[in-house]
Amino acid sequence: MTAELLPDRRFSVAPMMDWTDRHCRAFHRVLTRRALLYTEMATSAAVTHGDVDRLIGFDMAEQPVALQLGGSDPDELATAARIGAELGYCEVNLNAGCPSDRVQSGRFGACLMREPELVADCLQAMQEAVDVPVTLKCRIGVDDQDPATALPKLLEAVRACGIRTVIVHARKAWLKGLSPKENRTVPPLNYPLVQQMKADFPDLELILNGGIETLADGLAAQQELDGIMVGRAAYHTPWMLAAVDSAVFGAADPVSTPHDAVAAYRPYIAAQLARGVRLHSITRHMLGLFHGQRGARQWRRTLSELAVKDGAGLDVLDAALAATGSELVNA
Repeated sequence: MTAELLPDRRFSVAPMMDWTDRHCRAFHRVLTRRALLYTEMATSAAVTHGDVDRLIGFDMAEQPVALQLGGSDPDELATAARIGAELGYCEVNLNAGCPSDRVQSGRFGACLMREPELVADCLQAMQEAVDVPVTLKCRIGVDDQDPATALPKLLEAVRACGIRTVIVHARKAWLKGLSPKENRTVPPLNYPLVQQMKADFPDLELILNGGIETLADGLAAQQELDGIMVGRAAYHTPWMLAAVDSAVFGAADPVSTPHDAVAAYRPYIAAQLARGVRLHSITRHMLGLFHGQRGARQWRRTLSELAVKDGAGLDVLDAALAATGSELVNA
């Protein structure tokens, strides 16, 4: 892999089911050239037996972008990882943190916190199958586990098989009694434990995830860790991404205003509409663009009401922008 495609994990946008699809990633790439983006989680079974382009197809303009896989069969994960690497993903990540009912029934996601040796076997098989980096995303524990014991046990196992990067969502996953939504907010955050793991495993690259609402808060919480991963905040208030390149990477930010972002994203939208993609499938990821700014409510309402209609096109985008009190420049 060429140096320019090697992932820089100082800032990344989390993989989020039903959210971080290719349209979302294309939009986020308008706002930041440097942040590492992730796919939604794709199961290894689906990737190895299903429609690869529909499931994990992407455009190289999205780079750097990583593929996240869910599964617990080492051979199947190795095959899926190889498919992802051949498509051009710059990283393949194993999910050991998702608490949904779907992953519980399938013996993957957060359930894997109970089986660190299996996690290590899966990761080793994936590493042997590809030349790109293989990483792990996990919780600090699950159910009645003591995170101070469970997390270091997992880190020891994955380090022993050669893994060097772990993204840690700094909450327990409660699979008994809490919904997936509650699992994102109810279990308390434990940043100090993740920071302690960096002291105990200095050779590992540890990325902090969970509860980060703003870029400033994330950078403050990171402290001695190696990077931050932002999830829902980056999705619901995407304009926060427009400061990432300068604040985190010391590079120029690609757009100066939300209006610039709309103009930059417009050609992508036009191309997708020409391919038969419905406007709402694209613009739903843009609803929070003007959050906290003039016209935010009008922008969101116009897109929500009009983009879902049959035949909705760029005129809806223009109408939404006009509703904010501004007009699209160079439309």
